[in-house]
This record gives sequence, structure tokens and C-alpha cells, in this order.
Amino acid sequence: MKIPLSYVARNLWARRLTTALTGAGLALVVFVFATVLMLDEGLRNTMVTTGEYDNVVLVRRGAETEVQSGIDRVQANIAASHPAIARDVAGQPWLSKETVVLISLIKRDSGKPSNVIIRGIAPNALTLRPQVKLTAGRMFRSGASEIIAGASVARRFNGAGIGEKIRFGQREWTVVGLYDAGNSGFDSEIWGDADQLMPAFRRNAYSGMVLRLADSRQFEQFKHDIENDQRLTLDAKREQTFYADQSKALSTFISVLGLILSVIFSIGAMIGATITMYASVANRVGEIGTLRALGFQRRSILAAFLSESMLLAVVGGALGLTCASLMQFISFSTTNFQSFSELAFGFRLTGAIIVKTLLFSLAMGGIGGFLPALRAARMPIVDALRAA
Repeated sequence: MKIPLSYVARNLWARRLTTALTGAGLALVVFVFATVLMLDEGLRNTMVTTGEYDNVVLVRRGAETEVQSGIDRVQANIAASHPAIARDVAGQPWLSKETVVLISLIKRDSGKPSNVIIRGIAPNALTLRPQVKLTAGRMFRSGASEIIAGASVARRFNGAGIGEKIRFGQREWTVVGLYDAGNSGFDSEIWGDADQLMPAFRRNAYSGMVLRLADSRQFEQFKHDIENDQRLTLDAKREQTFYADQSKALSTFISVLGLILSVIFSIGAMIGATITMYASVANRVGEIGTLRALGFQRRSILAAFLSESMLLAVVGGALGLTCASLMQFISFSTTNFQSFSELAFGFRLTGAIIVKTLLFSLAMGGIGGFLPALRAARMPIVDALRAA
């Protein structure tokens, strides 16, 4: 015979205080575990959506970021002449020669400085990046000291609001527009005319190039041609891959830190669950003896107490996951270890994270409740009835 699940649930309800305290401990651990996964997923999503799969980025060979890269005008023109590059209606190559520079701006909330990326772009850069939309003001004019700011930058830094002015590169630049990049990394940048930004920063070389191929399936051949051209010292990567690679260092740091915290907290939660279940066994010796006398086998007793522990873990896990889901309304910013600029991103909950979190919660309940359940199952009937 099997012990009904309703019996297990009633036992948890009968010990409401200890159930609540143990469930709260499990919920806290699940909350930490889930938020770490959500933070890592939010970072990955931000970096991956920064790039378009069909776009190709060219940087100097060996450079991991555009800040570290440099492409002189001769090499840029050679690369731009490749026949695989798509052309617009005017027959011009569909590409953007860009320069990337770091500047320091003051945060609105803390008054402390932080690095922000200034990106000089070509006029058709917005066409290459359809996720970027102007939300206020207008596009900067070519040849003018005008810039547009990402939504995250405008919100967090002094002087980055529409109509405000920022001084850098020995000039004063006017913010004439704001854009939204769909929560991608571009939201943490300021864009301007590359032909104006390069002389302002005394740059003679571009930081990189972004282009669109006429046929995305030609990428491998294009990559081979660029990287094996003796006149060039360039690497070619899909834009999505290029930006995803830049999140690896920060993602690894978040994952390792989260794993350490989760392990430490989970040990405490499992000890708490074990103590709770041992106390439950000690208080129900007579009940266990009665169940055995009624004909319930040892494995049924083991399954009942183990189910009780795992049911408690599910309740705690659901509570912790619910609290973690509220973190999606909070944005987070930190320094990107690759570019040394500030990057804003948020928490992101996915179906895979929900499954992983609930499995983690069940594992804690199973491990924490196994020994007490085993003790209950092995208790002799006579001794149990005598104790009653």
C-alpha cells in the first residue's frame, strides 16, 4: 500500500511554523540561484541582440574589441571593394566604417565618473542595425558637432539628455536625438559622425567596419578572402558572434560567483531541511509505528517522508522563483571587462531557468530529506509502538 499524498500535505500544514521557516530558507537559496541565472541570461541576451547575424564585423587581427582595433584607410578601402558585399540602390557598398573611443561621463545618481563608448558611424549605420530606432529628436547631421545618445546613457549620465551638451575631443557636442536599441549593448553608447569624431580625437584609422553581405551564405568564403589577403591584417566575424564573445569574461565571473553563493546557501538550506525532517520523525514515532502495524511497508514510509521533504522544497522553490521573477523590472549596470565601458542590462527569466531552478529546489529537498526518511523507514514496529 502507498501512503496518500494528501496525508503528506496535511502533515506539513499541521507543522505550519517549522514548515514556513524551512520553506523560507529554501526560497532564499532558490532566489539567489534564479537571480544569478537570470542575470547571466540578461547579459548574454543583451550582447547577442547587439549584433545582427547577417552583419559582418572587421577588426584588426588579434583584437578582441573595437577599442583595441585599428584599420587604416587603405585597408578599409580594400576590404570595402570585395564583391560579396551588398550594394544599395546607388551602387555603394552597404557598410559602415566606424571609430570607437572611450570617454568619462558623470553619473546622474552618484556623481561618480564612468566610461562610456563614443561610436563614430557612417550615414547608413542605422540601416545595418534595424533594432536601433530614434525615439526623440532627430538624426545628427553629417559634418556637424552633433550626437545621438542611447536610452540607457541618456537616463544615467549628466549632459546626455536631448538638447544638452557634452564636451569631449576638444569640442562641445549637442545631443540632438535619443535612440532605443531594444535593450542591446548599443543602448549604452553615444553615436556621432565618424568623419567628425576621428579628427576630434586625432584618429587616422578606423576602429572597425560593419558590413552586410549580398548572400549571408558567402560568409565563410568572405572570411577566407579577407583573412588570407596579404594586403590586410584583419579578422572577420559575424556581428552577433563578435559581441557575444565580449560577454564571456563577465558571464564567467557572474556564473562562478553565483555558483559559490548558491552552493554555500544550499548547504545551509539542506541542513535546515534535514533538521526539520528529523524533528518531524522524532515527533511522529507512534504514528510511524501505527502505519507499519497497519501494513504499510518500509518503502512506503520512506517515500512518504521523502515526498514531504520534496513537497516542502517545491513550495519554497516556487516562492523563491516568484520573488526572483520580479527582478525583471530592475536594470543593472556594470563594467564590461573586455571594453572597460559601462554596460547596462537586466534580469531575464526563461523557461529553461524555471526548469533548472525547480530541479535545483527538488534536489535540495531530496538530499535534505533522505536521511530522516531512511531513519523513519528503518524504525522497528515494536519500538515505535512502545514509544507511542
